[in-house]
Amino acid sequence: MAGFRHKAQRSICPAYIAGLIDAGDCKSIQPIVARTGEVPYDRLHHFVSAGVWDSAPLKAALWDHADRLVGDLRSWLIVDDTALPKKGTYSIGVAPQYASSLGENANCQIRVSLTLAAHEVPVMVGLRLFLPDIWIADPTRMTRARLPEEYQTARSKPGIAIGEIDRLRAAGIRFGFVLADAGYGLSASFRQALSTQGL
Repeated sequence: MAGFRHKAQRSICPAYIAGLIDAGDCKSIQPIVARTGEVPYDRLHHFVSAGVWDSAPLKAALWDHADRLVGDLRSWLIVDDTALPKKGTYSIGVAPQYASSLGENANCQIRVSLTLAAHEVPVMVGLRLFLPDIWIADPTRMTRARLPEEYQTARSKPGIAIGEIDRLRAAGIRFGFVLADAGYGLSASFRQALSTQGL
């Protein structure tokens, strides 16, 4: 929890993460508070909507732990899409789009996920939001959602994945193989970028 400057952030973060990964279907603030009962609604809402922290130390700690646990030149980096169904329209990137986990189009967010794996041990090391065209075409909506300017550009899922692979390699994460589904494999630029890196 070294990335959090304030004691309150350090105490709320574990409850929020527990709420995100528990068995409940709805991952928004009110249902998390109702299920866990650990943190008051207003404190969790502030943590999620207005809390500001430097994610770099948290990522560095995660990546260091992942590499020590499963990093190796014989390890696999698994690239996939992760869909999070959402009912509203205000969360960044929410739009009707194909959700592979549901096998159909749904109102959802799509994230490009990267998981480092060896043997039977997977560790997620990257999760980057994909913005569908409906969001890219609406600068007012992106500004209202407080999306940082550097993310307000169109990027393909394979392009996002290559950017994340570059970041992981620059951080010293060890893997020798990349596994991705056909949606990525059909991208010539994705395959070429991997070949250029000897992957």
